[in-house]
Amino acid sequence: MSERNLTDPDYYLNRELSELAFQERVLREGMDERNPPLERLRFLAFFTKNTDEFFMKRVGGLKQQIDAGVTETTADGRTPEQQWTEVLEKARPLFREQSEYWRTVLRPALADEGIEIRTPDELQADTQEKLSTHFEESILPTLTPLAFDPAHPFPFISNLSLSLAVLSSNDTDEPTFTRIKIPPNQPRLVTVPNAGGQYVLIEDLIEANLDLLLPDLEISDVSKFKVTRNAEVRRDEEVAEDLIDMVEEVLEQRRFATVVRLEVDDDMPEESLSILKTQLEVDDSEVFHRSGPIDFEDFFELVDLDRPDLKPPEWTPKPHPRLGSVTSDGQDGTNDIFEEIRAGDILAHHPYHSFEGTVQRFLHAAANDPDVLAVKAAIYRTASDSKVIQSLIDAADNGKQVAVMVELKARFDERNNLEWVRQLEEEGIHVAYGTVGLKTHTKTALVVRQEDDGVELYSHVGTGNYHSGTAKGYSDLGLLTADRDIGFDLTKVFNFFTGPTLDDRFRKLLIAPVTMRERFTEMVRREAEHARAGRRARIVVKVNGLEDPSMVEELYRASMAGVEIDLIVRDICRLRPGIEGVSDNVTVHSIVGRFLEHARIFYFENGGEPRWYIGSADWMTRNLDYRVEAVAPVEATELREQLRFILEASLSDNRRRWVMGSDGSYERAPADDGPVRDVQEALMAATETALDRGYGPGIAVDPDLVEEELLVEDVGEEEPDADSADPDEIAPDDDGGRPRSDGGDASVFDAYAERWYRPDSDTYGWAVRTTDGERRYFRTRDGARRRLRAEYDDSEDRDEE
Repeated sequence: MSERNLTDPDYYLNRELSELAFQERVLREGMDERNPPLERLRFLAFFTKNTDEFFMKRVGGLKQQIDAGVTETTADGRTPEQQWTEVLEKARPLFREQSEYWRTVLRPALADEGIEIRTPDELQADTQEKLSTHFEESILPTLTPLAFDPAHPFPFISNLSLSLAVLSSNDTDEPTFTRIKIPPNQPRLVTVPNAGGQYVLIEDLIEANLDLLLPDLEISDVSKFKVTRNAEVRRDEEVAEDLIDMVEEVLEQRRFATVVRLEVDDDMPEESLSILKTQLEVDDSEVFHRSGPIDFEDFFELVDLDRPDLKPPEWTPKPHPRLGSVTSDGQDGTNDIFEEIRAGDILAHHPYHSFEGTVQRFLHAAANDPDVLAVKAAIYRTASDSKVIQSLIDAADNGKQVAVMVELKARFDERNNLEWVRQLEEEGIHVAYGTVGLKTHTKTALVVRQEDDGVELYSHVGTGNYHSGTAKGYSDLGLLTADRDIGFDLTKVFNFFTGPTLDDRFRKLLIAPVTMRERFTEMVRREAEHARAGRRARIVVKVNGLEDPSMVEELYRASMAGVEIDLIVRDICRLRPGIEGVSDNVTVHSIVGRFLEHARIFYFENGGEPRWYIGSADWMTRNLDYRVEAVAPVEATELREQLRFILEASLSDNRRRWVMGSDGSYERAPADDGPVRDVQEALMAATETALDRGYGPGIAVDPDLVEEELLVEDVGEEEPDADSADPDEIAPDDDGGRPRSDGGDASVFDAYAERWYRPDSDTYGWAVRTTDGERRYFRTRDGARRRLRAEYDDSEDRDEE
């Protein structure tokens, strides 16, 4: 076969369209009748929140490139203008579906359950009067009508603000356009008096009482609209005198940035629409006509109602079995956390495990332990009332050396992070808040502790932020370890935050932007070499995004070499699976569930010597080249078993999993005739079971729940006896499973026929299932026979005794 040109644009999906495909999957969850009504509403609200950010960041960036005259094409061969056009065309029907589903299905379904969104004119006269009184007393004073006429310039429309466009006139004047901003500091859902479970939208209440706000005017039309502005505002960091000043200026510029989307009522008259298009400088393709509510994000308020009958069963994060129960502040615990980490690495899995009982407890203990000398942490996002930050402040107050990296450029968290920088610096803590040309995205913490046998280093390497709020809704992993190599590597990383350079020599961690791309590339190529040599070769990667063209090309080459590849990619994926001769061996999965899948896990089979990693980095160019990221090896067998359970339960999910076609479209994973397999439900059950069992692993791995194909330990092989029989003496029968036997030595295979099988491998001829749920592979029949006898003959003799 001739060499393929793997840079051909036909082999790559578009990044922006791939992200929209993810938003479509979120929308589909909001329309899935298997979800209870308030859960469906939650997904509709998330669809609004996510697409708002998508337009601010991605569409805003495309429009910025178009205005700058950029015509360079992406890996998929599209110019910025081509992408912009296709994105707007793809997004339009999604918004229509959201509105239509709300109007025809979900709103009536909620009304049947006693949760009703009414309009004022649907209510009885006395109720309308009470609402009118509420409007006059509580809402009217907060409103400011802004007219647009020769005496008044067109008002500034802030980003994501919901407004009313009012056309009015009196006896002599031409129609006047007036903008009324819906006050963001008032509840969007106004409770109907004496009617439990009934609400009116504040914009509808304002419209119904415009005679009080605009008296003596003839109102000819009232329409709602919402403006989305570009958030992709940048300044040159290298010429910025102060990074804090630069970030503050960027925040100010965003307020006045270019409009990238205008959402309007379906029936907005041309006169109002023309004024908005002209003054906001948008064209027809950027106008989205909506029926029903324009903004669903405020409906999260309904999702929070105390109606458990309309939601999935509530989940409360559990204590880790090795750490015991803690209070909300994380200061109490059954076991000393440093002693536990010394005894063996701990894997925390949020929101299945409590953030307060694991990560927060680790930092709280460090702040208050008299033997701790120093605490260091990298903060990308954190809660507005962060106990993590308070622990760092407590550590400084208690005389520890404290160094904190706060990433000021964390998009949409800049203002919150600025406040934390100021508070930390006021406490005398050394704060680094950014590096030129890089974002710090790593989620790491380091504790230095004086112990009897010297200084010990305790590390946390996570996949998610130090944010107690998102830890209840994002699925993330964190490794707590006393591994000195990891501790020394983190020391170098934190020295970079405050020092002049980033070392490129690390013992165990993969660090972007210096070693991570090279090491991941080496590992993918190594799998390809194993496959060519007939050795075990498989890659399973779970990330949020796979966008980097170079990594896609490496995966194509590995697939062409025969490596079986499963990619669990929640969001963006450039790779096209199922291309004949290129990606036949690649399957792309995506899981959309009640928790946002955010953990990154990397598995390389490596010829029977498996390698497992977790960390903060996706396989996107920005993560590999333009961010400081950390990925750590997971070496403990017990923890690898937990990671294997997560991956295999994900790959066998038939409830929340989607599978990508080679054209970039997704279909739900087919539901077979067996039981429903929901990976997140399985992990909740496994976490509860582990807690019930008491001290031990954080996840109770159920070997009967999933196929245990992934390796957690090196494959063992036993040498054959000198007088071993010909391996062909026992051959599989027609169904490929049980052997024919003439008794004697072969009888152990008949006696334990369910405990062995012939693997699909050119290297190993036999596989034995061991009593502890593992698998051992052998090249010879005699090796397999001895293992069967050792595992089962001896164990049964002991049972009889």
